[in-house]
Amino acid sequence: MAYETIDFKADEPVARITLNRPDRLNSFTAQMHEELRDALGNLGEARVVVLTGAGRGFCAGQDLNDRAVAPGEAVDLGETVQQCWNPLIRTLTSLPQPVIARVNGVAAGAGANIALACDIVIAVKDAKFIQSFSTIGLIPDSGGTWVLPRLVGQARALGLALTGEPITGERAAEWGLIWKAVGGEWLDEEVNTLAAKLASLPPLGLAAIKDMIRSSWQHSLDEELERQAGAMRRLGFTEDYREGVTAFLEKRPPKFSGR
Repeated sequence: MAYETIDFKADEPVARITLNRPDRLNSFTAQMHEELRDALGNLGEARVVVLTGAGRGFCAGQDLNDRAVAPGEAVDLGETVQQCWNPLIRTLTSLPQPVIARVNGVAAGAGANIALACDIVIAVKDAKFIQSFSTIGLIPDSGGTWVLPRLVGQARALGLALTGEPITGERAAEWGLIWKAVGGEWLDEEVNTLAAKLASLPPLGLAAIKDMIRSSWQHSLDEELERQAGAMRRLGFTEDYREGVTAFLEKRPPKFSGR
């Protein structure tokens, strides 16, 4: 596919996807959804994905011009959510590769929740995370009502969702909404260092960590203990585990194959 609304570089081991509509703060159209879906389905041998936005913002969510409502007409927003936003969030959270959100500016509406669907979020300190749905009579979609109370608790989740008040990247990190906030001059170094580190680790183990933590909400402690035993059994038979132990004992850098 020829990409017009995103920039996609799948050079292994790190795939980089840039939402590329900077004049519209990288807000989503149906075309952008289609292109991003294609890119995420063609990651090749990439072990890590970095998702970011072009220009001065990460993503402003839905481009309202793409589904403008004429007077007296109605739009089935549930259909839009089911066909576009829900599949995107499910893909980001279920990919075996760790996904890093590089938040370089405003992340608003569904754009904020796309970032929060990624596994690790690194933002500039003056980034803005905005749950802007209440201002147009909607609810935080794209996983927002699920992830917000789990990350920051009910009181802060309600405050963010009801008021639409922006919080900075620095405040988001203090609240535990994201992993880390850094000065703008350090953003690329921080993201690139993290991506390189994750790309050097055993991919089967990282995929299992991601899956186990994300699905742990569904299980009791006893159930989770049994799941842990099963995962450890499976991973213990992998070549990567043997390589990791051998390299440690031989005091050399490991070379993981993903097998």
